Amino acid sequence: MGMTIVEKILARAADRSNVKPGAIVTVAVDRAVMLDTTFFFLNQMRRDILAVPHPDRIVIVFDHEVPAPSTTSAAAQSTGRAFARRWGISRFHDLGADQGISHVLLSENCHALPGMMVVGSDSHSAAAGMMNCASRAVTILDLIAAVATGDTWLSLGPTVRYEFRGSLAAGVAAMDVILHMADRFGSHSGQNIEFGGPGLASLSIDARRTICTMCTELNADFVTFEADAILDAHIRGRTDEPFHAVFPDADADYLRREIVVLDDIRPMIALPDRILGNTVHLGDADSGIDQAFIGSCANGSLSDLAVAADVLRGRRVASGVRLIVTPATQAIYRDALRAGYVELLVDAGAIVTPATCGACAGGHMGVLGPGDRCIASSTRNFKGRMGDPTARIWLGSPAVVAASAVAGRIVGPAQLMEAGL
Repeated sequence: MGMTIVEKILARAADRSNVKPGAIVTVAVDRAVMLDTTFFFLNQMRRDILAVPHPDRIVIVFDHEVPAPSTTSAAAQSTGRAFARRWGISRFHDLGADQGISHVLLSENCHALPGMMVVGSDSHSAAAGMMNCASRAVTILDLIAAVATGDTWLSLGPTVRYEFRGSLAAGVAAMDVILHMADRFGSHSGQNIEFGGPGLASLSIDARRTICTMCTELNADFVTFEADAILDAHIRGRTDEPFHAVFPDADADYLRREIVVLDDIRPMIALPDRILGNTVHLGDADSGIDQAFIGSCANGSLSDLAVAADVLRGRRVASGVRLIVTPATQAIYRDALRAGYVELLVDAGAIVTPATCGACAGGHMGVLGPGDRCIASSTRNFKGRMGDPTARIWLGSPAVVAASAVAGRIVGPAQLMEAGL
């Protein structure tokens, strides 16, 4: 039998003719992604990395607590800056113009390219797989070992192939796709996901990144997208670095094949405390809210801010509701400023923060208090994710979050219009 996309990439990285599910392989790492949290850990352990054989393969991104909200955060970032200087690491995204959330920066700056083997310690590291590479979260110790040796080891599970058909209806977003998949297909623990099919051509780079990022919430290990003309144009507009697209063999061996008809998907909501087995159609979620959050690696792209600004145009955030908007990168923030989206958001009553994981990770810039009710377009909604464990978090698309901020309760843009808001 032939190989899937991720199997081909791992076989190349392991210098083997093939790999199959069940294999444990040692692979050469093309990109190791270090975060400010990496240097928290090193400071706590009072340890140092004594060798970096491939500094050109390292990417450092400060994203979780930026700007530093504590002396601990500031110390970790100081350690990271010294590390970058010591080893001559040029792919370094410090506080400033090229700052942002690592998963978005990897695709926007083409640090991840087709065929690459990428690792990071952040749980959403599979997000880079939308670039037709193999990307996976590893433990922070395994990440440090990859930085210090250039290699890591991985176990390989079976792959589920998803074929997209059709295109999304107006008002339906990539976030709805993943919430639909969570409801229909459930957990993919110990499995990989591969996306392709004719419907792929209808999904933008931003939409693919959202879907790929959120597959972590389906418990997938690797998530890969087939390469196509849209990805090729995205890459060639950003880098001259050579790359080689990877496609599955015609006789690739999948655990199963599924079809996702994009036309059939409708706006979805994840109810509080979990995603799997806990999603409903928009009209079946009814609650007042205290906070609304648009951002994170899943839904902080320029297209997401454009949708939110369009919903808020000529409207105001409801009294008693806090709307926080966090662009995924400073480059996206600048583009949103030029397009007038930031002005629309602020005029409507939103707070727009610098690019950071921020409220999504419960670190700063929007932490929830006791009993708070929040609708978010971010990645997770378990107890304590965004702050106090008694807070409740619903998840939905940026359009739904923006509309809910206006209504003061969970609704979509269509319901705003029906209510005359």
